[in-house]
Amino acid sequence: MSSKPTVSEEPGLAFSEEEVDALSQDKIVRLQTFRLLIVLANGLRNMTDKLLAADGLTTQQAAVLTIARGLGRPSFSECATALATSHQNVKQIALALERKGFVRIVPDPNDGRIRRLQTTPKNDRYWAKRNPSDHAAVLATFNALTPHEARTLFRLLTKLKTGLEG
Repeated sequence: MSSKPTVSEEPGLAFSEEEVDALSQDKIVRLQTFRLLIVLANGLRNMTDKLLAADGLTTQQAAVLTIARGLGRPSFSECATALATSHQNVKQIALALERKGFVRIVPDPNDGRIRRLQTTPKNDRYWAKRNPSDHAAVLATFNALTPHEARTLFRLLTKLKTGLEG
């Protein structure tokens, strides 16, 4: 059995012959995994954007709403950290969501310089209505995985995310 690195058949994941000759199998797999994660992230974002488009929401807006509800009145900075994005990006998204009635931007009671995101009853009603069909769409995407594979993927991605956070 050859120990020479293999080249992925997946479009966008392949390496040149020179790269294959210069890299170990382990490095090839890690680099291909990185490339695949980028492809998957784009695909999942496109899928979610299509699901939300009729309601005038974006994947990023839905992510901010998920974090705001999950963390319970997070600051812009807390939300930005959770989403691995900038404070300014969260602020722009939050302002759009406030205009749409999904959040209120409120001052922190202990520090008036800090702004917090508070989801509204409209947000709660919206997601209560949407969640069953959205959950079905996401679960259909993951039907390719066995329950064990899904748990393993979650554990590995969580480990990778923790490593990225330093």
